[in-house]
Amino acid sequence: MHAIHVLNGPNLNLLGKREPEIYGRATLADVEAELRARAEAEGVALTFLQSNDEGALVTAVQEAGLAGAGIVVNAGAYTHTSIALRDAIAGSGALAVEVHLSNVHARESFRHRSMIAPVCIGVIAGFGTQSYALGFDACLAALRRRADEPARR
Repeated sequence: MHAIHVLNGPNLNLLGKREPEIYGRATLADVEAELRARAEAEGVALTFLQSNDEGALVTAVQEAGLAGAGIVVNAGAYTHTSIALRDAIAGSGALAVEVHLSNVHARESFRHRSMIAPVCIGVIAGFGTQSYALGFDACLAALRRRADEPARR
């Protein structure tokens, strides 16, 4: 059975209340419910975490990556600042997909640079909560490809 960890960074606990004109009115609980249904339909074990603490996110990335799980990560502001998250993704060998609710490239210039994108298998931004579903699908496809690789040898 494949496993995917959905990791959410700072302020995402305020989703639905914080700047709804940018992030929408759906809550993080709404996102989680949608992904749990998707995971159940696909036979995927889902772990869902939100933390405002960078260290907790680093630990979660390490644990998921070392266990061979995929990661869908919305690191929030840590996207633009966290070398620690970048190193955790790279060091654990995690298959990670970076997601954002808003189109970060259409916003302030400091949001245009991601510290974690270079070690992620892809980035999805600007589709609201659908970014998570797209990230889940991309992560699951990558996990399935990785599982098939040894059989091809």
